[in-house]
Amino acid sequence: MANENMSGTGSEEAFDATSLFAGPGETRELARGLDWAKTLLGPTTGWSPALRTMARTIFDSPFPICLWAGPHFCLVYNDSYRRILGVKHPTSLGQPGSVVWAEIWDGLRAQFESVRAGGDPVYFEDAPFVMARLDGGGMETAWFNYSLSALRDEDGSAAAVLNITPETTARVILERRLTEEQAALATSEERLRLAVDNADVGLWNVDLVNDRLIWPPRTKAMFGISPDVPVSMEDFYNGLHPADREVTTEAFQAAVDPERRPLYDVEYRTIGKEDGVERWVAAKGRAAFDVSGRCVRVAGTAVDITARKAAEIRRAALVDLAQATRDLEEPGDIAHAAAEVLGRTFGSSRVGYAAIDHDAETMHTDRDWTAPGVETLAGDLSMRDYGSFVDGMKRGELIFVEDVRSDSRTAGPAAKALEGKDTRAFVVAPILEQRRLVAVFFVNQAEKRPWSAADLALIKEFAERTRVAVERARGEQALRESEARLRELNETLEVQVEARSAERDRLWNLSQDMLARADYSGMMSAVSPSWTQVLGWSEEELLSRGYGTFMHPEDEPPTIEAIARMAETRRPARFENRIATSDGRWKHIEWTVAPEMDGFNFIAVGRDLSHVRAREAELEQAQDALRQSQKMEAVGQLTGGIAHDFNNILAGISGSLDLMQSRIGQGRFDELERYLTGAQAAAKRAAALTHRLLAFSRRQTLEPKPTDIDRLVANMEDLVRRTVGPQTAVYIRGFAGLWCTLVDPNQLENALLNLCINARDAMPEGGTISIETANRTIDRAAGSLREIPAGDYVSLAVSDNGVGMTPEVVKRAFEPFYTTKPIGLGTGLGLSMIHGFVNQSGGHIRIHSTVGQGTSVTIFLPRHANVEAVPDDVEAQIAGLEAGGGETVLVIDDEPLVRMFVVEVLEDLGYRTIEAGDGPEGLKVLRSDARVDLLITDVGLPNGMNGRQVADAARESRPGLKVMFVTGYAETAVLNNGHLDPGMQIVTKPFEMNVFAKRVREFIAS
Repeated sequence: MANENMSGTGSEEAFDATSLFAGPGETRELARGLDWAKTLLGPTTGWSPALRTMARTIFDSPFPICLWAGPHFCLVYNDSYRRILGVKHPTSLGQPGSVVWAEIWDGLRAQFESVRAGGDPVYFEDAPFVMARLDGGGMETAWFNYSLSALRDEDGSAAAVLNITPETTARVILERRLTEEQAALATSEERLRLAVDNADVGLWNVDLVNDRLIWPPRTKAMFGISPDVPVSMEDFYNGLHPADREVTTEAFQAAVDPERRPLYDVEYRTIGKEDGVERWVAAKGRAAFDVSGRCVRVAGTAVDITARKAAEIRRAALVDLAQATRDLEEPGDIAHAAAEVLGRTFGSSRVGYAAIDHDAETMHTDRDWTAPGVETLAGDLSMRDYGSFVDGMKRGELIFVEDVRSDSRTAGPAAKALEGKDTRAFVVAPILEQRRLVAVFFVNQAEKRPWSAADLALIKEFAERTRVAVERARGEQALRESEARLRELNETLEVQVEARSAERDRLWNLSQDMLARADYSGMMSAVSPSWTQVLGWSEEELLSRGYGTFMHPEDEPPTIEAIARMAETRRPARFENRIATSDGRWKHIEWTVAPEMDGFNFIAVGRDLSHVRAREAELEQAQDALRQSQKMEAVGQLTGGIAHDFNNILAGISGSLDLMQSRIGQGRFDELERYLTGAQAAAKRAAALTHRLLAFSRRQTLEPKPTDIDRLVANMEDLVRRTVGPQTAVYIRGFAGLWCTLVDPNQLENALLNLCINARDAMPEGGTISIETANRTIDRAAGSLREIPAGDYVSLAVSDNGVGMTPEVVKRAFEPFYTTKPIGLGTGLGLSMIHGFVNQSGGHIRIHSTVGQGTSVTIFLPRHANVEAVPDDVEAQIAGLEAGGGETVLVIDDEPLVRMFVVEVLEDLGYRTIEAGDGPEGLKVLRSDARVDLLITDVGLPNGMNGRQVADAARESRPGLKVMFVTGYAETAVLNNGHLDPGMQIVTKPFEMNVFAKRVREFIAS
């Protein structure tokens, strides 16, 4: 049979229904509709009765079911399957799978063939399927449980593939909606939690039945309590600011009253239990009552409103400031009104505005505002008496101290002085002009107070506004005085008008100040002749160019801004800028500008500050001259002291030598050792004096070595105790694990001994000396306070409980020849020598002293990585040091006696020697073929070449030559950027011959 709707396409064969279901030779008309399948399954088909019964039962099912039969999987389906086919029904009936589902057949075919061949059934759950709607309304998505299994006859052969596809769309949509709603609920809860967290909201719950207070960590934080600390109602009441306890308690009692039951709504301040910080909290809550009317619970929220309250307080304070100063004209009244507003806002003990003398470091207060019973600070005060914060004020730093007792800048006597002025905490806002401190705005609190950032910002703003208002008032006062004088002129008789006009013209023409009339558009309409005198520009040039073109580029914006502000406020303004001269220079001009009545022009008066700058330069020159004079005075004292000491020393040496000569002539040799010892002692005194002078000038030759200061102090203990005597107790406190430092140990021993002697002299009736060492790491902040670079240091401190020093004495303690000892008992060089030695060693020295309590002097030396070497036993090692191979040493020194001593020591050691008296003579030897293993040369040589120049010239022809410099001080000519070149050493005069011999032998052998 043939039917165009049942024919195959492409390579597929035409479908013949009779071959599928009917017997041989039997034909049947194919009817349209779903009943066609039931007809094929009638009693005349080739299927077994059981199979036909099963198929008819399947096609009567309410579920979408179809059969895919034959080699091409032709489709037969029931009524429910029509929904899946959509617009493909009814033309799909009897068509091959490649035609019905051409768009997805490539994926389906393998599944069908596998099932028909006996493979496992195929099953998918909730498979989505996009299909055309039966009503032609477009595409829709539905979900089905999809299964494929073989439909077998009684003989086990696969008659067809059974496809059951029950729809699960409704369930899938319902489950998805539930999932979406659950996700939305979770998202909503998370948003709520984040909103609560971000809003800084804390919860609270008061269980009145069990007397419990429940606070989460956020609420505890509002009372300055850690999250894991338990709380009670006592913590709540104790945490309230004293001024807010009464109103907060009344609000809570009202909320739990069964007769009233209002909303608990109150704002209060808290004082942090652990941190002492003041906060503002807004609390709201509602009480819960049982059936008997008893309040069982109060719960609510708490919000930290500190920032909002600070803003409200700031706005209110600024409004009050504006109202309080609006009608005031006197500068003193304005400053006092501002102080009162801020003092009442903070509940302070005292607030004031004071003028400052930058150099004298004094503060002058005309009027300050004080709380009842608090003493005024009106008058002059020395700021140094109240702490060390003055230096920070001079740098423009906002100074705030929360407790004068614990702050390092005020602790000690300064704290007592401040508390004597009803000040336990304070803030000082400095005001600078041209980098100089001119005024301060100060706030004092009688109790300690943690200052918040909002507090400091408000104080700083009050200081700035008060300064502007005071200066404006002063300018207006000056203007009123000028206007008063002008009115006096206007009140004169008309007959004097012409004379007055002429006088003003003369003032205009003769004034040394630069007078001008200008408009706000940037042009000048009149200038006085002084403009040409000061700047060199002609009147035509000045009036044809905008006045902004004459200003320094950096000064133009602030100048234009000041003029605009003057135009807006209609008040005079004062400022300074730089104006170009006709020859290309810049001059500093101080301007006063005032608006004219017409609203379009203003008058400007400029004063040339060149003479001020010149006076400053003259003052600097005078100060330099004074310093030079003081230096020359010190040199004079030094010369006299040196002459006195050296005359005594020379007298001892020459006297000893004279007596030795006399006794030798008499044959009395038994007393020679006593005179020899005296001469040597005098020579050592001369060497010690020289070292002290070089240390004072920072030109001594140091031999720094890695040094353990604890070991050095221990070795010095006996000497220190004998020196200070039995009336003085000495305590030494070492430091476990003390770092090593690089220093000249001999000089450090001298410094320690001098400090102990000074400490003993400061305790005439006896006392205690403490010597302490420590490792000190100084950070940037502490270093800035002590004026010491940040880093690791080893400290050595010598302290006493003697008479102490005044601040004035401490300031001058390191000056040369300055001493507080009676005449003849001190030279004034001791601390100067120590100061010079410490600074030359890269360290620092600081003095802390209190009159009547004692003094502590601390030396800070940089930490060194290497460990101290064990000192050599010179006497033990010098024995047996002899020349090993006929080495030759060239000795150059212009002093014959010194040269003789050196040569004799070298020859005693077995060395050959060559002598030269100056640099050119020694250089001839070095440029000859003579053997030279070591060059020993004085640094300071005559005849045009010093020792370093000789050594450099010698190394051009003898690159490996070893050089030993002999010098009385560390001449800069010897050093290269502070260091010697390899193969060079320095020996300092005077030196002991055995030590010198050892160094020479070791140097040659190295």
